[in-house]
Amino acid sequence: MLRHEFQPGKLVAGLFLALAGVIYAGDAGGAWEAPWFVAIPVVTGGLFLAGAVGLLARSVRGRRRAGREREGPAGARPDASV
Repeated sequence: MLRHEFQPGKLVAGLFLALAGVIYAGDAGGAWEAPWFVAIPVVTGGLFLAGAVGLLARSVRGRRRAGREREGPAGARPDASV
């Protein structure tokens, strides 16, 4: 059982921020040279993508909840006549 709701936007944001950290850690360790401004497009692009993923996930989640509210408790539609 999940303890909290899955939020893919936060996952994407965390991955891009970790990527920026890895880029600068590699630069500090001497593995490669990274210009100082490389973090700006990585972080900005990652936050933009995280926002888009979050909006998409929220819209999908909203449609699923709206469908469940219409069906009722036993899966029967409230407007269906017997």
